[in-house]
Amino acid sequence: MRHELKDTLHDYWSRLRQLHNPFYGETMTRDKFLHILRFLHFEDISQIPDEGEEYDRLRKLRTVFDKPKEAYAKFYNPSEHLAVDEVIVKFKVRVIFRQYIPKKKNISASTFTNCDASWYTYVMRVYLVRDSHSTTDNMSATHATVGHLTSRVEGLGRKIFMDNLFSSPGLFDDLDRCKINSCGTVRPDRRDMPCDFGPKQLKLKRGDVRVRTKGCLTALVWKDK
Repeated sequence: MRHELKDTLHDYWSRLRQLHNPFYGETMTRDKFLHILRFLHFEDISQIPDEGEEYDRLRKLRTVFDKPKEAYAKFYNPSEHLAVDEVIVKFKVRVIFRQYIPKKKNISASTFTNCDASWYTYVMRVYLVRDSHSTTDNMSATHATVGHLTSRVEGLGRKIFMDNLFSSPGLFDDLDRCKINSCGTVRPDRRDMPCDFGPKQLKLKRGDVRVRTKGCLTALVWKDK
């Protein structure tokens, strides 16, 4: 039986001919379903941490979230080329880590993922707004996130690609020490970027290329048009 996605939950119990599907009403009444949904949760209240202890903002969904994440890594060995990126998920639940994105005009949650060339999600992590336990003066939140997403491929010679949300010389150095090759676009104002790569210093003509190297790192900028 094919079940089409409907606009609202109430539509699944609608008696309008263009919407009606008897499966849902025969399985459970609408009010009973909504009552269960209202009180449904996955948290063991006996395990709630005391005030002042380390607090996990995803704790109410942590078990549900971790199960598929464990399965992703258990049943698949990723290919050589991987990509770290941000995935925006439409999300209207009232939680502290949801975000409003004006350009996309929706309320959503961000999930950071590590996917391979076949689009298989190998590792994922929900953005929880502030992660004070993994950030330091020398490590940004995105730097720490990439470290978490790539921890399972350390020493395996994988190649990681990313955009300028994550890229920085410090991150690439850390990945190299873990025997992970990396490549990505990078913002010129990132810490440890070449001093002559700033917008005021880059007065390039068409076809010009500027390259700087430091240790195992190479920074390259060129002008197409």
